[in-house]
Amino acid sequence: MTTLNSPELAGQLDRLFEQASAAREETRRAVADLSDEERAGLMRSRTDYRALYSRFNNVPLAVSRETGALLYMLARGARARNIVEFGTSFGISTLHLAAALRDNGGGRLITSEFEPSKVARARDNLVAGGLNDLVEIREGDALTTLRTDLPDAIDLVLLDGAKALYPDILDLVERRLKPGAFVVADNADYSPDYLARVRSPANGYMSTPSGEDVELSMRLG
Repeated sequence: MTTLNSPELAGQLDRLFEQASAAREETRRAVADLSDEERAGLMRSRTDYRALYSRFNNVPLAVSRETGALLYMLARGARARNIVEFGTSFGISTLHLAAALRDNGGGRLITSEFEPSKVARARDNLVAGGLNDLVEIREGDALTTLRTDLPDAIDLVLLDGAKALYPDILDLVERRLKPGAFVVADNADYSPDYLARVRSPANGYMSTPSGEDVELSMRLG
C-alpha cells in the first residue's frame, strides 16, 4: 500500500481526473474565438501569458494519469525531499508529488499559481487528500514567488505553467538542482528555447521526450 493508491487519495484522484475530462469542452470554448495561430502565439509569448491563462481560471489544466504516475515514481525513486512546481492549477500533479513525499518520509513541496480561484481549489484538494502539511502554495507570478526562499538542494522540478517561461523558471532553480535531479516539463514543445537548452549536454543536462507531451531531463553532476 502506498499513499497514492490508498482508497481515500485514489478515490479523490479518480474524481479530479473525471472533472478534468468533463471540462475539456469548456477548455476548448475558452479559446474558441482565437485562431490556431493566435493561440500558438499566446502559448509562446513571454509577455501575454496572463491573457491566455486567465481564460482558463475555472477549468483544471491537469496532467494526464500517466504523467501523474510518472511524477510519483520519479519522486519516490529519487527519494525526493525538496520539490518545486511551476503551475499548481487544481493540484492534481501536486497531490501525486506530495504523496511521494509522504511515502519518502516527509519533505517540502513549493508550488506557485497566479489564479486565486485555483489556489483555493488546490488548497481544498490538498486538505481533502491529507497532504496539505507537505505543500506550500505561493500565490502570484512564479517569476516573483520562486525567486526567494527555495531549498538549497532541489530533487525534482515540475514545469507546468506558462510554457514560454520555462527557461526563466529554470534560471531560478538551476543552481540549486542536485546532481541527478529531475526536471519534468509538460507541453515543452511550446518552448523551443527550453528544449534546446536541456537537450544540449554542454548545458549540464541529459534529456529525452517521455510519452506524448513531456520532456524528462536530469541534471548531470
